[in-house]
Amino acid sequence: MIRRTVAFGLAAAALAAVSGAAVAQQQQVPGWAQGRPPEAASSRLAPHAPRLTVTPPDQVPVSALRVPAGFRVELWAHGLPGARMMALGQNNTVFVGTRTIGRVYAVTEEGGQRRVRTIAERLNQPNGVAFRDGSLYVIAINRVLRYDGIEGKLDNPGTPTDLTSAFNLPSEEHHGWKFAAFSPDGRLTMNIGVPCNICEFDRDRYALIVSFRPDGSDRRVEARGIRNSVGFDWHPQTRVLYATNNGRDWAGNDTPPDTLHRIRQPGEDHGFPFCVGDWNDPAVPRRQCSEFVAPVASLGPHTAPLGARFYTGTMFPEQYRNQLFVARRGSWNRERLNGYDVVVVPFDGQGNVTGVEPFLTGLLDETNQRFLGRPVDVLQLRDGSLLVSDEQNGAIYRISRAQ
Repeated sequence: MIRRTVAFGLAAAALAAVSGAAVAQQQQVPGWAQGRPPEAASSRLAPHAPRLTVTPPDQVPVSALRVPAGFRVELWAHGLPGARMMALGQNNTVFVGTRTIGRVYAVTEEGGQRRVRTIAERLNQPNGVAFRDGSLYVIAINRVLRYDGIEGKLDNPGTPTDLTSAFNLPSEEHHGWKFAAFSPDGRLTMNIGVPCNICEFDRDRYALIVSFRPDGSDRRVEARGIRNSVGFDWHPQTRVLYATNNGRDWAGNDTPPDTLHRIRQPGEDHGFPFCVGDWNDPAVPRRQCSEFVAPVASLGPHTAPLGARFYTGTMFPEQYRNQLFVARRGSWNRERLNGYDVVVVPFDGQGNVTGVEPFLTGLLDETNQRFLGRPVDVLQLRDGSLLVSDEQNGAIYRISRAQ
């Protein structure tokens, strides 16, 4: 159970409940500032602006990266400004979604080098990419596009099939970007974030993980009360769904924690906006936290855990088999930076989390309180190596066993 932590020292009374009407009223302020209490009005904390231009390869901080003994890390691809979520095609093309820059990339191996193509652009935060049966699904804020036979026409993808009306996703941009993946039984699964920092809302419409048939029919709520999950995967043996979650801002340096959730059956309620584990949020009406499914692990306060994938390959030592790798993009709503790394979440034989361990580090300069990069997603290649996307540098790293 996640324990109650100490807040910035801001009075709980200042965190008044934010109703739906108040959300509309606060559209005049940036979304990231919504819910900021009066005591923090002079705070200099604000989101870090992403870099949306090409970072030359000699400026990508590969030399700063650290991995455990027996591994090596290298720059696998560069020249992908804003690179975030990844999906692997059947012919080993790596598709990469973005947010602010509005592009989708395709990375192929040609003559031992990687070639980067832009296959879609001018989309509204096409963060979500998923691949199945030769087709690439691109999910923007509320659009769903399907590119059939995409790996055979990367130079001229053509006009995609527009499935937007079938999926009928909300159009709000605040936490509206998607992570998408196909479940073991072939359902296209994605998050629908909450359109605020902290508020009350339609809990059948927001703060969800939902799944559909690939054509957008048969919508099913997999989990409620998960504020903003931008990464999830199914355990290779149990097929149970595990999802990362980003906690709300402006409640303190260490409150609430970002979390990992286990979703055992459709429709489970995980508590947002009322509870995170046993922590009652003072900004909304009180509910008993025992009513909700508790997180299975804390992933640290404000670390922004995003992409999460179970490792199923044979390249890494046996101790990493069926363990969860999580990319933590890093904090902004915290006075001391936190995250900016990739961690491993190990499980025991019963599927219980036994800890959170560092794996890829070096992008956070603790001494000078600055970051060198922002990991967003992880993806296993068919040879068993692991890719890590770095949004800040528009780069992808590859982690493999040292020869």
